Amino acid sequence: MQRLSPLDAMFLQQDSPTVPRQVASLVIMEAGERPLTYDRLINVINERIDLVPRYRQLPRSVPGAMGTPVWLDDEDYDISLHVRRSALPRPGTVEALHELVGRLIARRLDLDRPLWELYLIEGLSDGRVALLFKAHQALVDGSETVDLAQVLLEETAHDRDIPHEEWNPRPEPHAGELLAATLSRNVRRPGEALRIAEHNLGRLARKLPVIGGDALTPHGVLSTDLSRHRRFASQAVDLDDFRRVREMHGGTVNDVILACIAGGIRGWMLTRAEPVSAKTALRAMVPMSVVAEDGLPTSLGSKVRGHLLSLPVGESNPVVRLHQVSYALKDHRETGSAVAANQLAALPGFATSTFHAVGARVADAEAGRGHQIVITNVPGPQDPLYLAGEALAEVYPCIPLSGRRAVSIGVTSYHSKVFFGIVADRDAVPDVEVLGQCIQDALAELVESVEGRRARAPRGRQRPTRS
Repeated sequence: MQRLSPLDAMFLQQDSPTVPRQVASLVIMEAGERPLTYDRLINVINERIDLVPRYRQLPRSVPGAMGTPVWLDDEDYDISLHVRRSALPRPGTVEALHELVGRLIARRLDLDRPLWELYLIEGLSDGRVALLFKAHQALVDGSETVDLAQVLLEETAHDRDIPHEEWNPRPEPHAGELLAATLSRNVRRPGEALRIAEHNLGRLARKLPVIGGDALTPHGVLSTDLSRHRRFASQAVDLDDFRRVREMHGGTVNDVILACIAGGIRGWMLTRAEPVSAKTALRAMVPMSVVAEDGLPTSLGSKVRGHLLSLPVGESNPVVRLHQVSYALKDHRETGSAVAANQLAALPGFATSTFHAVGARVADAEAGRGHQIVITNVPGPQDPLYLAGEALAEVYPCIPLSGRRAVSIGVTSYHSKVFFGIVADRDAVPDVEVLGQCIQDALAELVESVEGRRARAPRGRQRPTRS
């Protein structure tokens, strides 16, 4: 029996109607000659689910809370309760898709069943279909279990027959057996038992009334008492635009993306008549892959560590804003622990969904640092990927909200595009589409600065490019 880590147990215990602890990914498929059907989707999942056995397990509490819950096979596992169909009203607009995704990511998972769902969304314009992957934060840790999308998506357009054995659930142990096994493990691993005791004390502390408030609780335009409802918006832009800006102004593509988000938040705040001064800055938690001793481990060869970044929202000049972001991240690059973007993009399968899930775990594990927004950016493969022989066109991360944070942003690059997924509290941010447009406008400002500088460059001289 595998036991939930204290962090996993915290996610499970903190799951609530206003803070559902789940990470999602929206995938849009190309309009092919043979659109993905529900039956084909069920077949490919049944072929691959042996690779992620925890997707047929559920957490069970240990008597007396002597240990964190354990993962046990679901004797009533039924894939049809996890893979569901939905359809958009005609003509299948992007706005209708965003509305549906907002409702689905706000809906809590059934904690009495394996902690995942997958929606096949039909009726998009041009005959396309979409997939919405949902997994609980206690399920995907990047080490023992990767995201389902990582094992479903592959580099070949040909259907593959993958042999798999018929699955038979192991019977659930009696309470006495469960308790005896837990006590034996606690004796053999006293350090782990101590962490479990600390977890239980933490659960008790969270139930006690807070006196005097939390000094690190974020305030301002990105802060709210979370409702039960969410909004979702997306943006897709050319990766080459980010590369052109990087080549002219230096830094990395990641720097340019973060500078665009800072500029987008600035523009969005101005549309809302929010006060913005030259010193206005927002604390962003930006999880990053590292080769280091600290951080949350993954099975993909690196760890993920939280980086607290001050977004220069108050800076009006887009180029200066980019330089400020690049300077703030300079130490991270120069320590030698940073993982290059091309290394992450070359990982097997669609590893980006797993890294987004781990990034969200890191952000919540470091909530005490008082960040106001979570931004995950994971580079993906630049060659096309397929599911059941159908090509993947677009992918948008959906990072969960927690604490009092009203907005989260996930970014993935794939097949020459950069995809932004923005999740927002429905009541606090009714204009989430405006925020998405402002991010795209901030990129346009930087691209214009590149074109303007090239126009002013003396003839016969050319600025060297960087790889």
